[in-house]
Amino acid sequence: MVNIDIDFDGTILWDGNVIPDHASLEEHMRAVAAIPDQPEMHLRPNKLVAYKTVASVMAAAQRLGVTKIGMVGNEQFVD
Repeated sequence: MVNIDIDFDGTILWDGNVIPDHASLEEHMRAVAAIPDQPEMHLRPNKLVAYKTVASVMAAAQRLGVTKIGMVGNEQFVD
């Protein structure tokens, strides 16, 4: 399993390690997409992050062939 956290300021963490730029994120995703039995990717955005940042991560995953991605931590959005 891979955990991707997106902090309130758009900082992306891959299993707790900061991803410095979008190219690095895509490099990580390509590696996952190349695995025949892909691990699940759990995307956990901070509730204050801009939606475009989350959408960008999801779009990259889809474009690069990541098939097992899901949002986790959605309970933070319920009031």
